[in-house]
Amino acid sequence: MTTIGVVREWNDDEGWGVIDSAATPGGCWAHFSAVAVTGYRSLAAGRAVRLEWETPGQDGWPFRATRVWPDGTDPASASAETGSGYSSELTLNFDAD
Repeated sequence: MTTIGVVREWNDDEGWGVIDSAATPGGCWAHFSAVAVTGYRSLAAGRAVRLEWETPGQDGWPFRATRVWPDGTDPASASAETGSGYSSELTLNFDAD
């Protein structure tokens, strides 16, 4: 389901926030991975957004956002999320016995 809501709070350091809407009474928990924007995934408190949500919720919230984007824009697609910020590499070197 898609509805319009307003960001109640957003914690950049922790990467999550809460969105209020008529369709999600009590608040809808949102993780940065559900934010459909290009670049840094963040929302601002007081910002109008469109969101898709599901039940059960998350961390005590009755609803969980599956996709969120600023109202008046189109959601960014997953294919638009490319760049060095979305990759990692690990090299392990062991000392000789």
